[in-house]
Amino acid sequence: MMTPLLPPEEGDLRLVVFDWDGTLMDSPRRIVHCLQRAAKDTGAPVRDEATLRNIIGLGVQAAVRELYPDADDAFVQHFSDTYRECYLAADDAPETPLFAGVSDLLDWLNAREILLAVATSKSRRGLDQALEATGLGRYFVATATGDEYPSKPNPSMLQSVMGRAGVEPARTRMVGDSVYDLEMARHAGVPAVAVTHGVHSPERLSDESPLALQPDLESLLEAFRRAEGTT
Repeated sequence: MMTPLLPPEEGDLRLVVFDWDGTLMDSPRRIVHCLQRAAKDTGAPVRDEATLRNIIGLGVQAAVRELYPDADDAFVQHFSDTYRECYLAADDAPETPLFAGVSDLLDWLNAREILLAVATSKSRRGLDQALEATGLGRYFVATATGDEYPSKPNPSMLQSVMGRAGVEPARTRMVGDSVYDLEMARHAGVPAVAVTHGVHSPERLSDESPLALQPDLESLLEAFRRAEGTT
């Protein structure tokens, strides 16, 4: 039997954990651009966009190893550093706006005293830069990044933010746009919700049996409202 989007009344939803890239922020085009730039700058074969979008959601070093399985540790580190510098500083890389509906969704959850957190494969430096630029840092009681924990789908970063928030898996929801987010949630025993405006197709996300599959954050907010009975 499928777990409802909201827990039963006696076990109210207490924590929603968001992925960042492709979930709250429209950054996949910049990620692809900088992965291709890093390949050129390091002399590695340049992978096509479809291949690169497939690995978005993994930690950067795990992604590099997936793209270049024969690479040694020195290359992986060099490529990762080159990619990060492009992402953080390149003037010619695509912009990374927030997806429509971010503030409305976070405000709605916050008004209900539901705790919010981030579990992302971004670096700490990258996430802190994004939180400052968007002004969203005030919403989140805990954040975890890809250079602090093993790469998704390892559940460590999700378990960490739940531990710091003091909330158990059954009263938590994970929201993401990649199968790595959904797999991480499954490994942590956390029900997951998928949005399809990011990197992985609805068909691929459906294979992980999320509680809900929504096209965007505005639709996700409406789904929460319906589950609560406010619409």
